[in-house]
Amino acid sequence: MLIGRKNEQQTLLDALKSDESEFIAVYGRRRVGKTYLIRETFNYHFAFEHSGLLDAPLAEQLEEFMESLYSAGMPESECPKSWREAFRLLQRLLEKNQSGEKKVIFLDELPWMDTPRSNFIRALDHFWNSWATRRKDIVLIVCGSATSWIISNIVASYGGLHNRVTRQIWLRQFTLHECELYCRSRNLELSRKSILEGYMAMGGVPYYWRFLKTGMSLSQNFDRMFFSEGGEMTHEYEALYASLFRFPEKHIAIVRALAGKKGGMQRDELLNAAGLSDNSGFSTALSELEQCGFIRHYTMLGNRKKGAVWQLMDSYTLFYFRFIAEDSIHSWSAEAGTSVRNVWSGLAFERVCLQHLPQICRALGFSGVVNTAHSWTYRPKDGDEKGVQIDLLIDRNDDVINLCEMKYSGAKYSISAAEDERLRERKSTFVRLSGTGKTVHITMITPYGLAPGSYNDDVQSQVTMDDLFSY
Repeated sequence: MLIGRKNEQQTLLDALKSDESEFIAVYGRRRVGKTYLIRETFNYHFAFEHSGLLDAPLAEQLEEFMESLYSAGMPESECPKSWREAFRLLQRLLEKNQSGEKKVIFLDELPWMDTPRSNFIRALDHFWNSWATRRKDIVLIVCGSATSWIISNIVASYGGLHNRVTRQIWLRQFTLHECELYCRSRNLELSRKSILEGYMAMGGVPYYWRFLKTGMSLSQNFDRMFFSEGGEMTHEYEALYASLFRFPEKHIAIVRALAGKKGGMQRDELLNAAGLSDNSGFSTALSELEQCGFIRHYTMLGNRKKGAVWQLMDSYTLFYFRFIAEDSIHSWSAEAGTSVRNVWSGLAFERVCLQHLPQICRALGFSGVVNTAHSWTYRPKDGDEKGVQIDLLIDRNDDVINLCEMKYSGAKYSISAAEDERLRERKSTFVRLSGTGKTVHITMITPYGLAPGSYNDDVQSQVTMDDLFSY
């Protein structure tokens, strides 16, 4: 049963209705459900389907390709010695197919086929440009977890495949709403609070959620998955970045550095923290991490001269560095209520909110208004003056800015006198130093809303956990 993915499904199905051959690239992080989406959409019916082999040399790749040709109906033949010969055999197979329908070719884990000196890209380029584009009945779908490879060699290629992709799908993680639907489909009796906390640790990666077992609480599941010997998630980090990037050392150094800085870092600061050189390799690694959704960059509202700030966004990576990397805990259940877990909960909840900006805008009633999200920081030179870090400002074209305070709590959130004063000071400092002429509204984002109290008057709007779960 396919959960969500309606727009992505429609993109794939529309290719069957077009009057030309279609070249579709599907990419996204490891375990996000790319292969499952494609197979379910086409009901596992392809004119030809093949998946590359991890770390296999050219000869093995070609032997496996030949086996896929046999499975698709190719008569016995000699194994090709090059990718040009392999794609020529595929042409012959497809030319014998007289069904009159679009012929869907699904090449999964495409980056694994591109072994050193194999000329794979050149052969794929020739297959598409010299044969498939002269027909109107071909749908070529390529896919792979190595997102950086797919983007560099297919989507943004400057070689023979430049501008050849007719449709592309960046398959993102599930939203909270989709995770809830998934839990229902698996008969996982988890409350929205538990689903939210699961998202704070795992993000919306469907493959991670499939490890949750019925009849167990979220804490029990986490004890088994993350902290028990042989748990399904005990070695995920080692595989995650290696599967996405061929040389992941720079990527890992970047996320490790960003994991220790809540508000993110500017480029020079990040270079120093990661111990990397300022060169094209560093820029490429930043771009690839952002393309995979691990990090984001943002500009300070009202001060673009300061340059972009890079911030770690991946929930699982944050969870890994806080609780698993240093082997600091051995039981998630035992950590309930500790200061370490409370601090992590606040940070992780902020990331979930940032990943659900459309839902926040919808809840606040301005989803149709053009808006941009920013953060804002003030670090005074005078040690006696307090600094300000605002993690979410929504700048709207209707002359309003929402200054969002994201607070995680297990019950309705109470604003104390001290916090009321701090909120008013933050707003005043932002208005004064940013020079904005817009109206600034304080918005509280909490799981259960605000508790009744005498210090709620300065809060213009609220967003709750139920709003984040909206479709």
